Amino acid sequence: MEHIETMNRIEELFSKKKQNILSVFFTAGFPSLNDTGTIALSLQQAGVDLIEIGIPFSDPIADGPVIQQSSKQAIDNGMTLKLLLEQVRELRKQVHIPIILMGYLNPVMQYGMEKFFNDATNAGVDGLILPDMPFDEYESVYRQSMEQAGLRNIFLISPTTSEARIRKIDEATNAFIYAVSSSSTTGAKEGFQAEQVQYFERLKNMNLKNPFLIGFGVSNANTFSTACVYGAGAIVGSAFINMLKQAQDIPSDIQIFVSLLKGKAS
Repeated sequence: MEHIETMNRIEELFSKKKQNILSVFFTAGFPSLNDTGTIALSLQQAGVDLIEIGIPFSDPIADGPVIQQSSKQAIDNGMTLKLLLEQVRELRKQVHIPIILMGYLNPVMQYGMEKFFNDATNAGVDGLILPDMPFDEYESVYRQSMEQAGLRNIFLISPTTSEARIRKIDEATNAFIYAVSSSSTTGAKEGFQAEQVQYFERLKNMNLKNPFLIGFGVSNANTFSTACVYGAGAIVGSAFINMLKQAQDIPSDIQIFVSLLKGKAS
């Protein structure tokens, strides 16, 4: 069902690198409206494998207070989906690692789904995470147009997702699966609980055809390395946004943050 000539950047990454993949999430237009490009380029220079850019939305149900606050500030700063796509198009001149946009259906539907898929691809987006898009609706309504646009759709699973549903998602995925570490909202935690580790182990033993990245609660070298034992890597969000909130010098603070996370700094 592949409609584009070249291999999608996400597929390319996972075909070359099987473990210790680091994906970093940040909200577009935060801390300042025009920081998106600086942050993306700095993450690439710091050795991050994958970038997730959050589409600010006034009611982000799966997000904890840190990301909610960044979303509100970005909207106050004047961030829109149209502007975000312009920023991605601009930063693509220098940023070559995969870019995923993560957001809720509401702003995307207001933009127009088909138009958004095409505009996102043309701007240089590789995949989408739309947590409130029902699986059946994706399959019956949007899958074809997303695949035609060359976009990968990334699904979330959590400790309460049934094995049957995980297998169904695995079947419909052609990128990676986002394994949410707990059934609560996003947020940095010091370490994983025993039942979370059991869940990661269960996923690892399912021998899914797609790799999975672990997100929610990954905030330091300890949680990142634990996630990498079970999954292909991890996604860091709230801890990164907390750092951005206090950053004095975004590029150098990002270098330090990433090296500490990878356990490479003393």
